[in-house]
Amino acid sequence: MIRPMLDARALNRALLSRQFLLERTDRGVTDVVDAVVGLQAQAPLAPYVGLWARIHGFIPDDLAAPLEGRGLVRATLMRGTVHLVTADDALRLRPLTEPAIVRGFRGGFSGRLTPEQSEEVLRVGRDWLLEAPRTRAELRERFGERWPDRDADAMAYAVSYLLPTVQPTPRGVWGRQGRAELALLTSWLGRELDASPSTDDVVLRYLAAFGPATVKDAQTWSGLTGLREVLERLRPSLRVFASEAGDDLYDLPDAPRPDPETPAPPRFLPEYDNVLFSHHDRSRIVDPGRRIPLPPGPGGRAGTFLVDGRFAGTWRLDGEELRVTPFGAVGKTEAAEVEAEGLRLLAFLGSPQGRVKLEVR
Repeated sequence: MIRPMLDARALNRALLSRQFLLERTDRGVTDVVDAVVGLQAQAPLAPYVGLWARIHGFIPDDLAAPLEGRGLVRATLMRGTVHLVTADDALRLRPLTEPAIVRGFRGGFSGRLTPEQSEEVLRVGRDWLLEAPRTRAELRERFGERWPDRDADAMAYAVSYLLPTVQPTPRGVWGRQGRAELALLTSWLGRELDASPSTDDVVLRYLAAFGPATVKDAQTWSGLTGLREVLERLRPSLRVFASEAGDDLYDLPDAPRPDPETPAPPRFLPEYDNVLFSHHDRSRIVDPGRRIPLPPGPGGRAGTFLVDGRFAGTWRLDGEELRVTPFGAVGKTEAAEVEAEGLRLLAFLGSPQGRVKLEVR
């Protein structure tokens, strides 16, 4: 069967449409977080900017309320990184992503704890988290006192990686201060992990949010291996396209694939937004060699932006000024559109009287 070919621009418009970046949505925060299968959230305030870019009229309380109500949580999941997800997804995704999380921990702490020591550390660490949420520094200190001859850093990280945890509020609540504590996921939600989560369902949801995509794309996003067999099993129910390189691109039959010439407005994103790195081949949105920055801090004051649907530069809030730094020259029309969107971002960030400064390198 001949596979229709989709070029990078066609893939770009499909991705933007599914991520609510081609046109903002009126859907609620929880629905959007569910639809995109979570938002990257190492920087705790970053999802606020990501949701502002996707939802009409979004205000910080729209996210703060479900976070404090525990309908949304920040948990270590895909690729062993912190994501903002629905409570249901936290409970179903943690068992599925466990192998990748364990692999990541072992890669970083190889040989620093024996298997027997790890088992003992997790048993003790679980008991401590049942008593109260604790920071990694507190765990490190407690472990150092209990086992001074062992690697306290490795023990603290073992708890944060190998036990299903969340970072509880007030961490991640706009306008409030909160330490980076850890709490057991099941205790925080009062529910057990999903006993039989479906890899097939998660792969289909990935395609709905990020497709069309290759096997390597799905594996890059999730950190999982062995997805070729999953997608081949699902193939009869999917549409299969060809990339410019000739690879199979899997997609849901009725998923949106807009005309490649559909205009894409400028969008300001947080640092490390999922849309920029949830594919093995990022050429649909990122030029080769472009590094996606993860500046220090709680987030919400720096990030990236798109022009014509592509990663075009970075931004940062400096007092009342939004400093926008494109990678190259920006046309007069595009510059005016970027400035207008930047003024809207300033108003969202609490600086409605601020100004946008375009700093061309």
